[in-house]
Amino acid sequence: MVGKSFFSGSHRSPSFFRSVILLASLSLIAVIIISFSSSSSRCPPLLPNTDHNPNPNPSPPIYSFVESLDKFLASRRQATDRTDSVASVEDLDNSIWSREMERLQGSRSSDLWPGISSVIRVYVYEMPSKFTYDLLSLFRNTYRETANLTSNGSPVHRLIKQHSIDYWLWADLIAPESQRLLKNVIRVHRQEEADFFYIPFFTTISYFLLEKQQCKALYREALKWVTDQPAWQRSGGRDHILPVHHPWSFKSVRRFMKKAIWLLPDMDSTGNWYKPGEVWLEKDLILPYVANLDACDAKCVSENQPRRKTLLFFRGRLKRNAGGKIRSKLVQVLHDAEGVVIEEGSIGIAGKEVAQHGMLSSIFCLSPAGDTPSSARLFDAIVSGCIPVIVSDELELPFEGILDYRKIALFVSSTDAVQPGWLVNFLRSIGSKQIKSMQDNLLKYSRHFLYSSPALPLGPEDLTWRMIAGKLLNIKLHIRRSQHLVEGSRNICTCECRHSNTTRAS
Repeated sequence: MVGKSFFSGSHRSPSFFRSVILLASLSLIAVIIISFSSSSSRCPPLLPNTDHNPNPNPSPPIYSFVESLDKFLASRRQATDRTDSVASVEDLDNSIWSREMERLQGSRSSDLWPGISSVIRVYVYEMPSKFTYDLLSLFRNTYRETANLTSNGSPVHRLIKQHSIDYWLWADLIAPESQRLLKNVIRVHRQEEADFFYIPFFTTISYFLLEKQQCKALYREALKWVTDQPAWQRSGGRDHILPVHHPWSFKSVRRFMKKAIWLLPDMDSTGNWYKPGEVWLEKDLILPYVANLDACDAKCVSENQPRRKTLLFFRGRLKRNAGGKIRSKLVQVLHDAEGVVIEEGSIGIAGKEVAQHGMLSSIFCLSPAGDTPSSARLFDAIVSGCIPVIVSDELELPFEGILDYRKIALFVSSTDAVQPGWLVNFLRSIGSKQIKSMQDNLLKYSRHFLYSSPALPLGPEDLTWRMIAGKLLNIKLHIRRSQHLVEGSRNICTCECRHSNTTRAS
C-alpha cells in the first residue's frame, strides 16, 4: 500500500513506545554483562605483576665498606671449611668439553660469540674460612681499636678499604640470587659449567693485619690449596681470577700464579711491584680504588657549582717513592700560584672533611702518580665532580675498553707539568664550555666507580665482569694451546717493553 506508515498512531499508544525502548535497553545491558563475563573467564584480572621483581621493596644500596661488612658477617651462613673436589683433571676436562660442545652447537643470535653466552658463569671456590671469613672478622674487630700506620704513614685500615675490591666482588657473587641485581654474571656450583674460577682469598687484609711470618705461611697455604685444584691444573690457572689489588699483597708467592687473571690497581713497570712477565693488559684487569670521599649526586653538584672558586686542588702525601717523586716537583713549581691549593694530607675524620670540602670547592683536582702510577685521588675527584688533572705518564685506567676518560679528565705529561707556570696557564686556557661538558660527564661517570651492596648495574662490579667476558675466547685459546704444545717447544714473550714511570725533567 503506497504511502502507508509502518507505525501508525491510530494503532499504537505512547505507552507501547516506552515499553519497546525499555525492552531494548534491558537487552543491551544483558548482552554487555554476558560479554564481560565471558571475557573475564578467558582473561585474569589485571593485578600487579611481581613475577619479574622478586624484591619489590629493595633496601637502598650500601656504599660503606664497614657498614656492608657488618651486615654481611651478621647474616653469613656457617662456613663449611670443605674442600671442593672433582674426581680428576681428566674427568673435569671431559665434562667441560661436553658442556662447550652443547653451547657451541646450541648457540643463539643473542650470544656474544658462537657457543659463548653473553652471561658468564663463575665458580667460586669454597676455601677454608681462615682465608676468607676469619680475615674479614679480623678487620671488623680491629677497625675501631687501632690506628696502625704503615712505614710511610698511611693508615692501615683505610688502605684496606681503598683496596677492598675482593670483598665487593665476592660478597655479590655468593649472595642469594634473589638479592642480586647483576644479570651478566651468575655463580655456578658445578666446575664443568664455569667459564671462570674465583679465588676468594683476602690477600690485602692478611698482608696488613697478620705478623710477617704468619702472613707468609698463610700465603703458602693458599698457594698450595689453589694449585692443588684440578681446575687449576687443567688450565694452569689461566681461567682463574686472583684479586691482588694492593701492590704489596701476595707478593712472596704470586709469581707462581702469574698465568691467572690478576685484579690490579695499575700495571707499574718500574720492577718495584711487579716483575717482567707477571702483568699485562691482555691478561689482567685494572680496577678502581674504593673512593675515600662521599659521592656528590646531582643535587650536591648543583649546590656546590657556585662555590667552585679554586682553580686547582690537591691534598695528600707530598713525598712519595718511585714514580711518585713527581709530587715534590709539582709542589715546587705550584707553590704560591694564584688559585692553587696544595697541602699535606691528614688522617681521620677531620682530614676527610677537609679533603671533601676542597674537592667540592675546586674546578680541577690534581692527580699525580703515587708510589705506583695510580692514586686514590683520581677516584675521589671523579665522585666529587672535580675534573681530574692526571700527571702520570704510564697510568693504565680501569675499564678503558668501555669508558673514554678524555671526556672527564685532562692528561698532562710530567715534562710539561713541572715547567714553571705551564700547568696554571694551561688550566686557565680551558674554556667554560669544555669545563661544563666535563663536569656534566663526571656526574654521569661517577656511578661506574661506586662499589655497593648489592652491586648495581653499570657499577664497578658490573663493568669488571663485562671486561672479563671480553677475555674469554682468548683465554680458552691459550688453554687449548697449552694442552697440546710440547714443553719448551717455543717461548712466547707476553710482556711489554716500556720505559719506567719516572719524571724526565731535570
